[in-house]
Amino acid sequence: MSIAKARQLAEEAELDLVEVAPNAEPPVCRIMDYGKFSYEKTKREREARKHQKQIEIKTIRLTPRTSGFHKDVHVRKAKQWLGEGKKVKFQVRFKGREITHPEMGQQTLEEIAGELSEIATVEQEPKLEGWSMTLLMTPVGI
Repeated sequence: MSIAKARQLAEEAELDLVEVAPNAEPPVCRIMDYGKFSYEKTKREREARKHQKQIEIKTIRLTPRTSGFHKDVHVRKAKQWLGEGKKVKFQVRFKGREITHPEMGQQTLEEIAGELSEIATVEQEPKLEGWSMTLLMTPVGI
């Protein structure tokens, strides 16, 4: 039907003329209450967001000189978090002249990745960003 006739029908019904499919040939329009339509749409989106699963990222900070015992403590904590389905980010922070030996931080992160390889996969390889080197690991199921 013509646009003028559709507008007239919408005005008589005290509703809005809304273009639903502009790319169709001919374009498809619908007579509806647009305020009610947009409210229901935002309500559906809000409900969908509520049911989304939020993945939490836990951060563990180390230094290149962290002792083996402390590293093992952090690895045990990471295993617990990975078992709960959380991502774990290991961050080796360099201080002072330690930055001249980034291979020490790289080695530490590779050892940790090796220890957690059974229950986690490496999402982001060890990467130097400024004064810190990061490694991101995700649980195997995700």
